[in-house]
Amino acid sequence: MDPFDSLEETRSMVNLSRTESLRLLASVPFGRVVFTRDALPAIRPVNHIVDGDQVIVRTRLSSRLTTTVRADSEVVVAFEADEIDPVRRLGWSVVVTGIARTVTDPMRVARYDRQVRPWIDGLMDTIVAIEPTLVTGVRLVERGSIRAEAS
Repeated sequence: MDPFDSLEETRSMVNLSRTESLRLLASVPFGRVVFTRDALPAIRPVNHIVDGDQVIVRTRLSSRLTTTVRADSEVVVAFEADEIDPVRRLGWSVVVTGIARTVTDPMRVARYDRQVRPWIDGLMDTIVAIEPTLVTGVRLVERGSIRAEAS
């Protein structure tokens, strides 16, 4: 018998509110941005912050993400982050879907340059803001400890 079989029977998924989803998203240092590259989905890990309800990521001018965002001022992207314990199978996942735009205001760029520290070597010279249209989140909980979150 698979030891994880019994875990599946005691787990539930609870929908999270927009507010709780953004709070959880702000609590982790990195996530994954999903965008279209040559008509196919592309996924890149990025570090981020949440500023108000916007997700702010830092990237390179020469990156595929930056090229995609600069080519279309109304490009739709998704951003996902999670924190799930692989042993206990508890945690959460949040997905933000919205319009991504390059930040060009010098004051905002300077502020985000200080706040969003690159996590890899190399010049990270572009700031992208994702304005969420849809924010969805789920929490994986033990069945006996379900606490309802407003969704």
